[in-house]
Amino acid sequence: MTRKSSSMHRVPSAGAVEHGYPSGHLGHLTEHEEHALVEFKSLLEEKGLYKPGNPPSHDDPTLLRYLRARKWVPEDAYAQFNETEKFRNANEIDVLYNTIDIDSFEASRKLYPRFTGRRDKRGIPIYVFQIRHLDSHAVAKYEKSTETTYSKAKTDGKTPPKLLRLIALYEHLTRFVQPLSSECIDRPHPATPITLSTNIVDISHVSLRMFWNLKAHMQAASQLATAHYPETLDRIFIIGAPVFFSTVWGWVKRWFDPVTVSKIFILSDHDVLPVLTSFMDLKNIPKHYGGELEWDFFDEPAWDDEIKRICQWENGYTSLPAGPVYWRSIDDGKRVECLAVGSKGGVERRERVCTITKAYPPKSTEDTLAKVPQTDGATEGEESFVSPTSEKTALNGEVPTASIAALSVAE
Repeated sequence: MTRKSSSMHRVPSAGAVEHGYPSGHLGHLTEHEEHALVEFKSLLEEKGLYKPGNPPSHDDPTLLRYLRARKWVPEDAYAQFNETEKFRNANEIDVLYNTIDIDSFEASRKLYPRFTGRRDKRGIPIYVFQIRHLDSHAVAKYEKSTETTYSKAKTDGKTPPKLLRLIALYEHLTRFVQPLSSECIDRPHPATPITLSTNIVDISHVSLRMFWNLKAHMQAASQLATAHYPETLDRIFIIGAPVFFSTVWGWVKRWFDPVTVSKIFILSDHDVLPVLTSFMDLKNIPKHYGGELEWDFFDEPAWDDEIKRICQWENGYTSLPAGPVYWRSIDDGKRVECLAVGSKGGVERRERVCTITKAYPPKSTEDTLAKVPQTDGATEGEESFVSPTSEKTALNGEVPTASIAALSVAE
Protein backbone atom coordinates (compact mmCIF):
# COMPACT_ATOMS: atom_id res chain seq x y z
CA MET A 1 0.00 0.00 0.00
CA THR A 2 1.16 3.48 -0.72
CA ARG A 3 1.02 6.25 1.81
CA LYS A 4 -1.83 7.82 -0.18
CA SER A 5 -4.05 4.80 0.42
CA SER A 6 -3.61 4.66 4.19
CA SER A 7 -7.19 5.87 4.54
CA MET A 8 -9.88 3.92 2.70
CA HIS A 9 -12.85 6.14 3.44
CA ARG A 10 -14.78 7.97 0.78
CA VAL A 11 -17.05 10.74 1.94
CA PRO A 12 -19.63 12.09 -0.52
CA SER A 13 -20.41 15.77 -0.20
CA ALA A 14 -23.95 17.02 0.25
CA GLY A 15 -23.78 18.28 -3.30
CA ALA A 16 -23.62 14.70 -4.52
CA VAL A 17 -27.25 14.15 -3.46
CA GLU A 18 -28.61 15.39 -6.79
CA HIS A 19 -25.64 14.35 -8.90
CA GLY A 20 -27.24 11.25 -10.42
CA TYR A 21 -30.99 10.94 -9.98
CA PRO A 22 -33.14 12.29 -11.65
CA SER A 23 -30.81 12.61 -14.66
CA GLY A 24 -31.36 9.70 -17.02
CA HIS A 25 -34.79 8.98 -15.54
CA LEU A 26 -38.24 9.52 -16.98
CA GLY A 27 -38.96 13.20 -17.40
CA HIS A 28 -35.27 14.13 -17.27
CA LEU A 29 -33.87 12.62 -20.45
CA THR A 30 -31.60 14.34 -22.92
CA GLU A 31 -32.51 14.26 -26.60
CA HIS A 32 -29.93 11.51 -27.10
CA GLU A 33 -31.46 9.45 -24.29
CA GLU A 34 -34.98 9.92 -25.65
CA HIS A 35 -33.89 8.66 -29.04
CA ALA A 36 -32.17 5.69 -27.41
CA LEU A 37 -35.40 4.77 -25.60
CA VAL A 38 -37.45 4.94 -28.80
CA GLU A 39 -34.85 2.85 -30.64
CA PHE A 40 -34.68 0.35 -27.78
CA LYS A 41 -38.45 -0.15 -27.81
CA SER A 42 -38.46 -0.64 -31.57
CA LEU A 43 -35.68 -3.21 -31.31
CA LEU A 44 -37.45 -5.11 -28.52
CA GLU A 45 -40.74 -5.06 -30.43
CA GLU A 46 -38.99 -6.36 -33.54
CA LYS A 47 -37.52 -9.21 -31.48
CA GLY A 48 -40.89 -10.04 -29.89
CA LEU A 49 -39.86 -8.91 -26.40
CA TYR A 50 -42.02 -5.80 -26.11
CA LYS A 51 -45.66 -5.05 -26.86
CA PRO A 52 -46.81 -1.43 -26.91
CA GLY A 53 -50.25 -0.60 -25.59
CA ASN A 54 -52.08 0.65 -22.54
CA PRO A 55 -50.47 -0.72 -20.54
CA PRO A 56 -47.40 -1.88 -22.51
CA SER A 57 -45.73 -5.19 -21.71
CA HIS A 58 -42.87 -3.34 -19.96
CA ASP A 59 -42.99 0.20 -18.59
CA ASP A 60 -40.53 2.95 -19.48
CA PRO A 61 -38.79 3.10 -16.06
CA THR A 62 -37.88 -0.59 -16.41
CA LEU A 63 -36.56 -0.17 -19.95
CA LEU A 64 -34.54 2.88 -18.89
CA ARG A 65 -32.74 0.83 -16.25
CA TYR A 66 -31.27 -1.39 -18.97
CA LEU A 67 -30.32 1.60 -21.10
CA ARG A 68 -28.55 3.33 -18.22
CA ALA A 69 -26.73 0.12 -17.35
CA ARG A 70 -25.52 -0.19 -20.94
CA LYS A 71 -24.61 3.47 -21.41
CA TRP A 72 -27.54 4.22 -23.72
CA VAL A 73 -26.51 1.75 -26.42
CA PRO A 74 -29.82 0.08 -27.46
CA GLU A 75 -28.14 -3.02 -28.90
CA ASP A 76 -26.21 -3.63 -25.67
CA ALA A 77 -29.32 -3.00 -23.57
CA TYR A 78 -31.21 -5.47 -25.75
CA ALA A 79 -28.57 -8.16 -25.17
CA GLN A 80 -28.93 -7.86 -21.39
CA PHE A 81 -32.72 -7.54 -21.50
CA ASN A 82 -32.95 -10.63 -23.70
CA GLU A 83 -30.86 -12.69 -21.28
CA THR A 84 -33.01 -11.53 -18.38
CA GLU A 85 -36.23 -12.46 -20.19
CA LYS A 86 -34.83 -15.91 -20.96
CA PHE A 87 -33.87 -16.33 -17.31
CA ARG A 88 -37.28 -15.16 -16.08
CA ASN A 89 -39.13 -17.48 -18.43
CA ALA A 90 -36.92 -20.47 -17.68
CA ASN A 91 -37.50 -20.04 -13.94
CA GLU A 92 -41.10 -18.76 -14.12
CA ILE A 93 -40.27 -15.77 -11.93
CA ASP A 94 -43.83 -14.41 -11.93
CA VAL A 95 -45.15 -17.79 -10.76
CA LEU A 96 -42.36 -18.00 -8.18
CA TYR A 97 -43.29 -14.66 -6.64
CA ASN A 98 -47.02 -15.36 -6.71
CA THR A 99 -46.78 -18.79 -5.08
CA ILE A 100 -43.62 -18.80 -2.91
CA ASP A 101 -44.12 -20.02 0.64
CA ILE A 102 -44.65 -16.98 2.87
CA ASP A 103 -42.52 -18.30 5.73
CA SER A 104 -39.66 -19.01 3.31
CA PHE A 105 -39.94 -15.51 1.90
CA GLU A 106 -39.77 -13.99 5.38
CA ALA A 107 -36.79 -16.18 6.33
CA SER A 108 -34.91 -14.86 3.29
CA ARG A 109 -35.50 -11.25 4.32
CA LYS A 110 -33.43 -11.83 7.48
CA LEU A 111 -30.29 -12.56 5.48
CA TYR A 112 -30.37 -9.58 3.13
CA PRO A 113 -30.96 -5.81 3.28
CA ARG A 114 -34.27 -4.84 4.88
CA PHE A 115 -36.49 -1.90 3.99
CA THR A 116 -36.84 0.55 6.89
CA GLY A 117 -40.11 2.02 5.61
CA ARG A 118 -38.33 5.35 5.15
CA ARG A 119 -36.95 7.25 2.16
CA ASP A 120 -34.02 9.61 1.64
CA LYS A 121 -34.26 13.29 0.66
CA ARG A 122 -34.82 12.35 -2.97
CA GLY A 123 -37.59 9.89 -2.13
CA ILE A 124 -35.41 6.81 -2.67
CA PRO A 125 -36.16 3.91 -0.25
CA ILE A 126 -33.62 3.27 2.52
CA TYR A 127 -32.47 -0.28 3.23
CA VAL A 128 -30.27 -1.45 6.11
CA PHE A 129 -28.10 -4.57 6.12
CA GLN A 130 -26.49 -5.81 9.34
CA ILE A 131 -23.82 -8.35 8.47
CA ARG A 132 -23.03 -9.59 11.99
CA HIS A 133 -26.08 -11.89 12.00
CA LEU A 134 -24.69 -13.92 9.09
CA ASP A 135 -22.41 -16.34 10.85
CA SER A 136 -21.54 -19.61 9.11
CA HIS A 137 -24.19 -21.53 11.06
CA ALA A 138 -26.99 -19.12 10.09
CA VAL A 139 -26.00 -19.10 6.42
CA ALA A 140 -25.61 -22.90 6.25
CA LYS A 141 -29.00 -23.41 7.91
CA TYR A 142 -30.63 -20.96 5.53
CA GLU A 143 -29.08 -22.51 2.41
CA LYS A 144 -30.22 -25.96 3.52
CA SER A 145 -33.77 -24.69 4.00
CA THR A 146 -33.89 -23.25 0.46
CA GLU A 147 -33.70 -26.74 -1.01
CA THR A 148 -37.31 -27.40 -0.01
CA THR A 149 -38.88 -24.00 -0.72
CA TYR A 150 -42.44 -24.38 -1.97
CA SER A 151 -43.66 -22.62 -5.10
CA LYS A 152 -45.41 -23.72 -8.29
CA ALA A 153 -42.64 -22.35 -10.48
CA LYS A 154 -40.64 -24.65 -12.70
CA THR A 155 -36.93 -23.93 -12.84
CA ASP A 156 -34.13 -24.27 -15.36
CA GLY A 157 -32.50 -26.91 -13.18
CA LYS A 158 -29.24 -25.01 -12.84
CA THR A 159 -30.12 -21.91 -10.81
CA PRO A 160 -29.49 -22.69 -7.11
CA PRO A 161 -32.61 -22.58 -4.91
CA LYS A 162 -31.01 -19.95 -2.65
CA LEU A 163 -30.77 -17.59 -5.65
CA LEU A 164 -34.41 -18.14 -6.52
CA ARG A 165 -35.30 -17.11 -2.97
CA LEU A 166 -33.14 -14.02 -3.39
CA ILE A 167 -34.90 -13.21 -6.67
CA ALA A 168 -38.17 -13.02 -4.75
CA LEU A 169 -36.63 -10.23 -2.66
CA TYR A 170 -35.55 -8.32 -5.77
CA GLU A 171 -39.10 -8.71 -7.09
CA HIS A 172 -40.33 -7.21 -3.81
CA LEU A 173 -38.01 -4.24 -4.36
CA THR A 174 -39.01 -3.60 -7.97
CA ARG A 175 -42.69 -4.53 -7.75
CA PHE A 176 -43.60 -3.18 -4.32
CA VAL A 177 -41.09 -0.87 -2.61
CA GLN A 178 -40.02 1.20 -5.61
CA PRO A 179 -43.57 1.64 -7.01
CA LEU A 180 -44.77 2.62 -3.51
CA SER A 181 -41.98 5.20 -3.25
CA SER A 182 -42.92 6.48 -6.71
CA GLU A 183 -46.46 7.27 -5.53
CA CYS A 184 -45.18 9.49 -2.71
CA ILE A 185 -45.23 13.14 -3.78
CA ASP A 186 -43.33 14.72 -0.86
CA ARG A 187 -40.08 14.72 -2.86
CA PRO A 188 -38.24 17.04 -5.24
CA HIS A 189 -39.35 15.31 -8.48
CA PRO A 190 -42.73 13.73 -7.65
CA ALA A 191 -43.63 12.87 -11.25
CA THR A 192 -40.40 10.92 -11.82
CA PRO A 193 -40.64 7.20 -10.93
CA ILE A 194 -38.26 5.81 -8.30
CA THR A 195 -36.22 2.83 -9.53
CA LEU A 196 -33.35 2.95 -7.02
CA SER A 197 -32.50 2.06 -3.43
CA THR A 198 -30.11 3.55 -0.88
CA ASN A 199 -28.32 1.06 1.38
CA ILE A 200 -26.66 1.34 4.79
CA VAL A 201 -24.44 -1.70 5.35
CA ASP A 202 -23.37 -2.22 8.95
CA ILE A 203 -20.23 -4.37 9.21
CA SER A 204 -19.53 -3.75 12.90
CA HIS A 205 -18.69 -6.82 15.02
CA VAL A 206 -17.74 -8.82 11.92
CA SER A 207 -14.57 -10.89 12.13
CA LEU A 208 -12.07 -11.53 9.37
CA ARG A 209 -13.24 -15.16 9.19
CA MET A 210 -16.86 -14.04 8.78
CA PHE A 211 -15.90 -11.78 5.87
CA TRP A 212 -14.20 -14.64 4.09
CA ASN A 213 -17.05 -17.08 4.75
CA LEU A 214 -19.57 -14.61 3.36
CA LYS A 215 -17.79 -14.27 0.03
CA ALA A 216 -20.16 -16.56 -1.89
CA HIS A 217 -23.24 -15.07 -0.19
CA MET A 218 -22.27 -11.51 -1.13
CA GLN A 219 -21.07 -12.31 -4.62
CA ALA A 220 -24.30 -14.12 -5.48
CA ALA A 221 -26.41 -11.10 -4.56
CA SER A 222 -24.22 -8.70 -6.50
CA GLN A 223 -23.98 -10.88 -9.61
CA LEU A 224 -27.72 -11.50 -9.69
CA ALA A 225 -28.45 -7.79 -9.46
CA THR A 226 -25.89 -6.93 -12.10
CA ALA A 227 -27.27 -9.49 -14.54
CA HIS A 228 -31.03 -9.25 -14.04
CA TYR A 229 -31.88 -6.18 -11.92
CA PRO A 230 -29.61 -3.47 -13.36
CA GLU A 231 -29.69 0.09 -12.12
CA THR A 232 -31.62 -0.56 -8.94
CA LEU A 233 -28.88 0.56 -6.52
CA ASP A 234 -27.95 4.16 -5.83
CA ARG A 235 -25.34 4.25 -3.06
CA ILE A 236 -24.02 1.89 -0.41
CA PHE A 237 -22.80 3.43 2.84
CA ILE A 238 -20.57 1.02 4.75
CA ILE A 239 -20.36 1.84 8.44
CA GLY A 240 -18.77 0.23 11.48
CA ALA A 241 -15.69 -0.96 9.57
CA PRO A 242 -13.38 -2.89 11.92
CA VAL A 243 -9.74 -1.85 12.21
CA PHE A 244 -8.57 -4.63 9.89
CA PHE A 245 -10.95 -3.65 7.08
CA SER A 246 -8.34 -1.54 5.29
CA THR A 247 -6.33 -4.75 4.94
CA VAL A 248 -9.17 -6.83 3.49
CA TRP A 249 -10.81 -4.14 1.35
CA GLY A 250 -8.37 -4.82 -1.47
CA TRP A 251 -9.73 -8.34 -1.97
CA VAL A 252 -13.30 -7.70 -0.77
CA LYS A 253 -13.88 -5.17 -3.55
CA ARG A 254 -12.89 -7.79 -6.13
CA TRP A 255 -16.01 -9.74 -5.19
CA PHE A 256 -18.09 -7.10 -6.97
CA ASP A 257 -18.19 -5.52 -10.40
CA PRO A 258 -16.39 -2.15 -10.76
CA VAL A 259 -19.58 -0.12 -11.10
CA THR A 260 -20.99 -1.50 -7.86
CA VAL A 261 -17.67 -0.75 -6.17
CA SER A 262 -17.89 2.84 -7.42
CA LYS A 263 -21.12 3.27 -5.45
CA ILE A 264 -19.64 2.09 -2.16
CA PHE A 265 -18.65 4.70 0.42
CA ILE A 266 -16.85 3.56 3.56
CA LEU A 267 -17.56 5.94 6.42
CA SER A 268 -15.45 6.39 9.54
CA ASP A 269 -17.32 6.74 12.83
CA HIS A 270 -17.12 10.55 12.82
CA ASP A 271 -18.36 10.69 9.22
CA VAL A 272 -21.48 8.54 9.66
CA LEU A 273 -24.02 11.09 10.85
CA PRO A 274 -22.77 14.10 8.83
CA VAL A 275 -22.80 12.05 5.62
CA LEU A 276 -26.09 10.25 6.25
CA THR A 277 -27.86 13.51 7.15
CA SER A 278 -26.69 15.02 3.86
CA PHE A 279 -28.75 12.31 2.14
CA MET A 280 -31.48 11.59 4.71
CA ASP A 281 -33.50 13.48 7.28
CA LEU A 282 -32.59 12.70 10.87
CA LYS A 283 -36.07 11.27 11.52
CA ASN A 284 -35.45 8.62 8.84
CA ILE A 285 -32.09 7.41 10.19
CA PRO A 286 -32.26 4.57 12.76
CA LYS A 287 -31.25 5.60 16.29
CA HIS A 288 -28.48 3.00 16.19
CA TYR A 289 -26.72 5.19 13.62
CA GLY A 290 -27.34 8.52 15.34
CA GLY A 291 -30.81 9.31 13.99
CA GLU A 292 -34.26 9.49 15.53
CA LEU A 293 -35.97 6.45 14.00
CA GLU A 294 -37.06 3.69 16.37
CA TRP A 295 -36.15 0.77 14.13
CA ASP A 296 -33.92 -2.29 14.50
CA PHE A 297 -32.77 -4.69 11.83
CA PHE A 298 -35.38 -7.40 12.37
CA ASP A 299 -38.25 -4.93 12.75
CA GLU A 300 -40.95 -4.54 10.13
CA PRO A 301 -40.87 -1.27 8.14
CA ALA A 302 -41.64 1.87 10.16
CA TRP A 303 -43.81 3.54 7.52
CA ASP A 304 -43.34 7.26 7.09
CA ASP A 305 -46.22 9.74 7.19
CA GLU A 306 -46.52 10.11 3.42
CA ILE A 307 -46.85 6.37 2.89
CA LYS A 308 -49.50 6.23 5.60
CA ARG A 309 -51.33 9.12 3.97
CA ILE A 310 -51.59 7.68 0.47
CA CYS A 311 -52.51 4.09 1.37
CA GLN A 312 -56.24 3.40 1.61
CA TRP A 313 -56.63 0.13 3.52
CA GLU A 314 -59.20 -2.44 2.51
CA ASN A 315 -60.55 -5.86 3.52
CA GLY A 316 -59.82 -5.31 7.20
CA TYR A 317 -56.12 -4.57 6.70
CA THR A 318 -54.49 -1.74 8.62
CA SER A 319 -50.90 -2.68 7.78
CA LEU A 320 -49.05 -4.82 5.29
CA PRO A 321 -49.12 -8.58 5.88
CA ALA A 322 -46.06 -10.82 5.81
CA GLY A 323 -44.93 -12.30 2.52
CA PRO A 324 -44.79 -11.10 -1.08
CA VAL A 325 -46.94 -8.18 -2.21
CA TYR A 326 -47.04 -6.12 -5.38
CA TRP A 327 -48.90 -3.24 -7.04
CA ARG A 328 -51.26 -3.60 -9.97
CA SER A 329 -52.89 -0.86 -12.02
CA ILE A 330 -56.71 -0.58 -11.82
CA ASP A 331 -59.41 1.89 -12.95
CA ASP A 332 -57.68 2.64 -16.26
CA GLY A 333 -54.47 3.56 -14.47
CA LYS A 334 -56.09 6.05 -12.10
CA ARG A 335 -55.39 3.85 -9.07
CA VAL A 336 -53.12 0.98 -8.08
CA GLU A 337 -54.00 -1.90 -5.78
CA CYS A 338 -51.63 -3.78 -3.50
CA LEU A 339 -52.10 -7.54 -3.76
CA ALA A 340 -50.85 -9.95 -1.11
CA VAL A 341 -49.76 -13.19 -2.76
CA GLY A 342 -47.65 -16.23 -1.85
CA SER A 343 -48.81 -19.40 -0.15
CA LYS A 344 -49.18 -20.94 3.30
CA GLY A 345 -49.15 -24.71 3.64
CA GLY A 346 -49.52 -24.96 -0.13
CA VAL A 347 -52.66 -22.81 -0.14
CA GLU A 348 -52.28 -19.73 -2.29
CA ARG A 349 -53.57 -16.29 -1.32
CA ARG A 350 -54.54 -13.35 -3.49
CA GLU A 351 -56.00 -10.52 -1.43
CA ARG A 352 -56.30 -6.81 -1.93
CA VAL A 353 -54.59 -5.04 0.96
CA CYS A 354 -54.92 -1.39 0.01
CA THR A 355 -55.17 1.03 -2.90
CA ILE A 356 -53.52 4.30 -3.85
CA THR A 357 -55.02 7.01 -6.03
CA LYS A 358 -52.27 7.99 -8.46
CA ALA A 359 -51.20 11.62 -8.28
CA TYR A 360 -49.76 11.33 -11.80
CA PRO A 361 -51.87 8.98 -13.95
CA PRO A 362 -49.99 7.50 -16.90
CA LYS A 363 -49.38 9.67 -19.93
CA SER A 364 -47.89 8.98 -23.31
CA THR A 365 -44.12 8.83 -23.62
CA GLU A 366 -44.17 12.04 -25.64
CA ASP A 367 -45.94 13.86 -22.80
CA THR A 368 -43.60 12.64 -20.07
CA LEU A 369 -40.17 12.97 -21.65
CA ALA A 370 -38.71 16.35 -20.73
CA LYS A 371 -35.89 17.46 -22.95
CA VAL A 372 -32.74 18.50 -21.12
CA PRO A 373 -29.74 20.04 -22.91
CA GLN A 374 -26.86 17.58 -23.31
CA THR A 375 -23.65 18.62 -21.58
CA ASP A 376 -20.18 17.18 -21.91
CA GLY A 377 -19.72 14.07 -19.83
CA ALA A 378 -23.37 14.02 -18.77
CA THR A 379 -24.30 10.68 -20.24
CA GLU A 380 -24.70 8.14 -17.55
CA GLY A 381 -25.69 4.60 -17.01
CA GLU A 382 -22.99 2.64 -15.37
CA GLU A 383 -24.06 0.03 -12.94
CA SER A 384 -26.24 -2.65 -12.03
CA PHE A 385 -28.15 -2.93 -8.79
CA VAL A 386 -29.42 0.80 -9.52
CA SER A 387 -29.37 4.64 -9.78
CA PRO A 388 -27.32 6.02 -12.52
CA THR A 389 -24.75 8.55 -11.63
CA SER A 390 -22.74 10.63 -13.97
CA GLU A 391 -19.78 10.08 -11.71
CA LYS A 392 -17.11 8.12 -13.52
CA THR A 393 -16.67 4.54 -12.42
CA ALA A 394 -14.11 4.38 -9.64
CA LEU A 395 -11.58 1.72 -10.42
CA ASN A 396 -9.26 0.41 -7.73
CA GLY A 397 -11.19 2.49 -5.24
CA GLU A 398 -10.29 5.90 -6.71
CA VAL A 399 -12.95 8.61 -6.54
CA PRO A 400 -12.45 10.77 -9.64
CA THR A 401 -15.14 13.42 -9.20
CA ALA A 402 -14.81 16.87 -7.71
CA SER A 403 -18.27 16.65 -6.17
CA ILE A 404 -17.00 14.09 -3.69
CA ALA A 405 -14.53 15.01 -0.97
CA ALA A 406 -12.60 11.78 -1.00
CA LEU A 407 -10.05 10.09 1.15
CA SER A 408 -8.62 7.70 -1.37
CA VAL A 409 -9.19 3.97 -1.50
CA ALA A 410 -6.31 2.80 -3.62
CA GLU A 411 -4.17 -0.25 -3.96
